[in-house]
This record gives sequence, structure tokens and C-alpha cells, in this order.
Amino acid sequence: MTDSGSQVTMTGSSARTVTTGPDDFDLVVIGSGPAGEKGATQAAYYGYRVAVVERRADPGGSAIAVSGVPVKALRDAAVYLTGWSRREVFGIGISLSRELIMERLRAHVTGVVTAMSQAVGANLDRHGIELVHGDARLGEGRTVVVRGEDGQERVLRAGVVLIATGSRPHHPPGLPFDDPDVHDSETVLSIERLPERLVVVGGGPVGAEYASIFAALGVRVTLVDRGARLLPILDADISRSLADSLTRAGARLMFQSQVDSVARGPDGLIVRVGSESLPADAVLHALGRTGNVEGLELADAGVTVDSRGRIRVDDRFETTAAGVYAAGDVTGPPGLGSVAMEQARVAMCRAFAIPFKESLDSMVPTGIYTLPEVSMVGLTEAAARSVSDDVGTGRTYFSGNARA
Repeated sequence: MTDSGSQVTMTGSSARTVTTGPDDFDLVVIGSGPAGEKGATQAAYYGYRVAVVERRADPGGSAIAVSGVPVKALRDAAVYLTGWSRREVFGIGISLSRELIMERLRAHVTGVVTAMSQAVGANLDRHGIELVHGDARLGEGRTVVVRGEDGQERVLRAGVVLIATGSRPHHPPGLPFDDPDVHDSETVLSIERLPERLVVVGGGPVGAEYASIFAALGVRVTLVDRGARLLPILDADISRSLADSLTRAGARLMFQSQVDSVARGPDGLIVRVGSESLPADAVLHALGRTGNVEGLELADAGVTVDSRGRIRVDDRFETTAAGVYAAGDVTGPPGLGSVAMEQARVAMCRAFAIPFKESLDSMVPTGIYTLPEVSMVGLTEAAARSVSDDVGTGRTYFSGNARA
């Protein structure tokens, strides 16, 4: 079929644009995070002409700028600055002022983010991928319209489109996110002074990671969660061990509880949890994420999303619009960078009939960077017992190893 001077040839599930101009591409990717970068390079490696649209000044998406990478960098800096991994062994740690701690933490995070963003940019350059800056929306006839900072629009014609715009923290109604001390998992990285009292809302991976990091830094942390335990995706005994570790670090865990309100008092924030009022210098809300789909004009293009902005895809990661694919956080859980990368690779292999990856692995390793970190692969014991009575378990402990 022909569209605005661009010839698109279709072979089964593959699509190839016979490029006739600078705005004609085999693949246009919206977003340069883990899914966008790997999807783009997968196609470019096999000789397809690719463009990546990114609205941020630097490539890498929110995973590098404000999400996954900064949290891991913050964790490692906290371990080093506090002597966390050795202070129980030797009985000493490092003591710094709250202002100096945040200054050092931010400097380390900035350095890591810059390095990782440069690595993504270099990878795109190495594969001959054109990086286009601006806000994207889907146009007619499988085009992507990019609006630059100067207001000018450029229309990119594509054989295939991959949406990899990621997600952002969910902001439930009723919480005063306009208050400078009420944060989500992205804005909390901007705090200038380490709080003395922090209330973390949510006992999932993000809430548990931040709670353990701030507890290691000497903050009085209270974690509030509606569930019965931390990280319900894990085996119960692992969740209990992590909860015990957080408690030993001075954190208070309030399960089967929920935050009813957050208000500004004369001496700081007041967090209402049931009949209890918790004083806090800062609040971190870490419950759920929402897909970044605003402005993409998905409905006009025939792409279906749910109420949380998550794009609906099939097992090939193709959306309800032919030739338009989606991968990563914008499609929903599990919200792991490694999974987002694999989803994008599978999507592009299916789109271009590349004989490399046809499906995701059924068992995806999960790593959660708490202090201490936890990880898993496969079924939990409870899940295994729900399928069969023939289940064996084994346990061993680091405490039994002198080197640990």
C-alpha cells in the first residue's frame, strides 16, 4: 500500500518501508526507556531504518532519569555512606549531617544517571538510529507526528510503530501532592534535607525499597500497607525475614491499614491512619503506576487502553491497531526493566519476522533492591502447592556461613 510517498510492503506479520525520504522509517519508536531502546536496536541490528522519539532532553526515559536507575544508585550510596553492610559486624558506621548526606546522595545519583543516559545515546548512535526530540502522537496512516519545542511539527511515516512511553506514579485523589513534603517515587529524589520522620504508603517493591534505604540512613520510617505482609509476590518466609530486617533498622510496619488523610499541621505533616495520627516531615506515596498515554491520541488510531492508561496487547505485543505495538510499563505489570526489554525484542521480532525471539520466558527472575535485597524466580511455595501436593522445600541461611 502507498501512503504519502512511502511504500510499505507487508509479508505475513512483517512490515518493510521502502524509504523515499528523510521522514520515512521502517520503525518509529515512541520512548527511549528500556523497552524503546531495545526494541529500536533489535530492528536496527537487522538492517531496518529506525527513529526514536523522546520528549526528554536526554535519552533513557524515566527509568534512567527518575525511576529505576536513581533508586538503585541511591541504595548503593546509602550502603556506602552509612557502612550498612558492615556496621552490624564491627559495631560502627559513618555519621554525616542530614544536609551533607542528601548532598552526597544526589551527587552520586546525578553521576550515575548521566552515565547511563550517555550509554543509551551511544547505543542508538552505534546502530544508526535517529533520535528525534519532541512530543509524539499517532497520526493517520501509521504516522507519528512529533511536535518540537519550537512548536514545529514533523510527520514520520512508519511501517511499524512501537509505543514504549513507560509509566508514572499513580496519584490517588485526596492526597495533597501539591504540598512540597508529599512525594511520589519520583519527586522524593529531589528532597534537599533528609527527613527525621517519613511515612511510606505502600508495601510493594518501590515502597519497601525506599523504606529500607531511608531506615538505613537513620530516618524514623513508618510503612503503611493495606495487605497482611510486605511484598506478597514473594514467599511468606522471605517477606517475614525482610520485615524483621526493617524492624531491626528502626522502621515501624503497619499492615492491614490505610492512610485516611494527610494534612499540614503547625509542626509538619499529620498522617491519619485509622484512629492514629502520625507526625511526619515527609510522606512518600508508592502505590501503583499509570501508563503514559496522554497526548498520544490512541483512540483515534484504534488503540485500546484501560482505566489506568495501560495499552491492551496480544501475545505478539501488537495493539488493537494493526502495525502498532506496545511494550514495557505502558502495558502494565510487572514493571521490570528486564521484562520491558524482552517484550520489545519479542514485539519487533514478530513485527519484522526476525528469527530470534518469538515469546517471553515463562519464568522471569525478579530482583527487589531493598536492604537487604531479595529475589526470586518461578513459583512461590504457596503457588506450587495450589497446583500439586508433590512439593518439596529446602532452606538455608546466611547466618550459618561465617563468610556471610
